[in-house]
Amino acid sequence: MSDALVIIPTYNEKENIEVIIKATFSQKKKFHILVVDDNSPDGTAKLVEKLILEFPNRLFLEKRLGKHGLGTAYIHGFKWAIAKKYDYIIEMDADFSHNPKDLIRLYNACKKEGGAVSVGSRYVNNKVNVFNWDIKRLLLSYFASKYVRLITRIPLFDTTAGFVCWKREVLETIQLDKIKFIGYAFQIEMKFKAWKHGFDIREVSVVFTDRALGTSKMSGNIVSEALFGVIKMRLKGLPR
Repeated sequence: MSDALVIIPTYNEKENIEVIIKATFSQKKKFHILVVDDNSPDGTAKLVEKLILEFPNRLFLEKRLGKHGLGTAYIHGFKWAIAKKYDYIIEMDADFSHNPKDLIRLYNACKKEGGAVSVGSRYVNNKVNVFNWDIKRLLLSYFASKYVRLITRIPLFDTTAGFVCWKREVLETIQLDKIKFIGYAFQIEMKFKAWKHGFDIREVSVVFTDRALGTSKMSGNIVSEALFGVIKMRLKGLPR
């Protein structure tokens, strides 16, 4: 048994999924992995099912019937992890934009250093650690984080980061069924609510490298949700 679960949401990630799973299992710390697949037409789930035979009791798969958004995939995974009593639950992309070698650093920031949440940050102290993004996307991401910090007052440099370790207590405290956003803004809402509940959030500097294989899921609707959603979130605060 491991005390830490890595959740990897997938949609059409057949080029990456086997390599990212094996890279995660090659770390010195023993992690378990839950893949939450949104009915990928490219056969991602079938590849995971084959790998489960190679990694029994370490690799798990939850298949959903449709493409319902990143936020709902993570919430599905969070609830699964809470039910299984994992102490630390980590979000990670399948495309190697998040380096599996940084998993232990995120885990230690909570397990050994006392954080309730640790964020793999691309922008610690305004230093940019992003590679292979075009300048338009980089500026959008960087200033989106600054915008969120300005509106919400949350004391984080990388408010939109998706490489995050949560202590189970945090996920049990946040009302997951009342999370409003499903795309880019999901990451902001989760951090905002953890902070408003008084949990200690640590930032761990990581290098973010854009995917080499597969297709980005970024869209105009996702960005719009983040830009306008944070204002609503700031005004409404925590749900009762």
